[in-house]
Amino acid sequence: MKPVDVDDLVAGVREGSRQHVARAITLLESRRPDHRESARALLGRLADRTGGAVRVGISGVPGAGKSTFIDALGVRLVEQGHRVAVVAVDPSSRRTGGSILGDRTRMARLAASDDAFVRPSPSGRHLGGVARATRESMLVLEAAGFDVVVVETVGVGQNEIAVSEMVDTFLLLTLARAGDQLQGIKRGILELADVIAVNKADGDGELPARAAARELMGAMRLMMPGRDVRRPPVLTCSALTGAGLDEVWQAVLEHRAHLEERHSLAARRAQQQQDWMWALVDAELTDGVRSAPAVQAERAAIEEAVRAGTTSAVEGAARVLSLYAAQLRAAEDPPTARPNG
Repeated sequence: MKPVDVDDLVAGVREGSRQHVARAITLLESRRPDHRESARALLGRLADRTGGAVRVGISGVPGAGKSTFIDALGVRLVEQGHRVAVVAVDPSSRRTGGSILGDRTRMARLAASDDAFVRPSPSGRHLGGVARATRESMLVLEAAGFDVVVVETVGVGQNEIAVSEMVDTFLLLTLARAGDQLQGIKRGILELADVIAVNKADGDGELPARAAARELMGAMRLMMPGRDVRRPPVLTCSALTGAGLDEVWQAVLEHRAHLEERHSLAARRAQQQQDWMWALVDAELTDGVRSAPAVQAERAAIEEAVRAGTTSAVEGAARVLSLYAAQLRAAEDPPTARPNG
């Protein structure tokens, strides 16, 4: 197989070549050891071009219209002179690895722009469901000159926490519902939000959206009491008509300015880098344990015993770790050769 030409990728990404950006992200998503080595080299040589983009995470309740919202907002930003990249965390099958979403089709206008780049990031099994390559893809996109990088989640549990830990501003998109406006919005995601927007505030939905926004503002005052506490602004918007999109983006910029004024943007990113390091350590250790020959030799038997109930999950995990530890000790202390004679 042809080796990866890191020099060519670096040069192409720096020039903003969409083809090279796509190839670079494909490299980052690979789990082959030689590809991971090339990916590390690639990121190291692009490091001086990263960190300048506005990083925004967007999540929301099912049906809130996240992809339509991103498409409309992204087109608006492109028209204002920005270059916009979207990394859509795409849930993957744990059995086949296949992704189930088609964000390029749901962001058709944005994806067609020369100043935009839309890429699904299959979630796999690591980092709370968010692909290991998502963060790395963001860095490549920044190095290619995209000054706005959006990470979209599908709103399925741990993804929101993982995404909030890799962006500057976390935007929660919701919508008005019949009855209890807060139904379906969990406290945890409200606590993560830096900006909240109630979408679909158009036509007959405008008044319910405004009512939902008022209710959410009341909920945030209860959750975050005190005069000096920064509460996320709650706005209404319509991805369909474009109403309120400029105000939502302004709120994102104001949050970023708030972080910069408090000198906490750099600290936030530094903490994210540290957390990312340990997340990668966890992921590499998991891969190392699973692929260890000593574990592979007994894996099927251990798993069958756990499924049958003859071995508890705790005992099974201890056995796997014991096999891995024994292999590491054997590698560090090879058998001494016997003298001749």
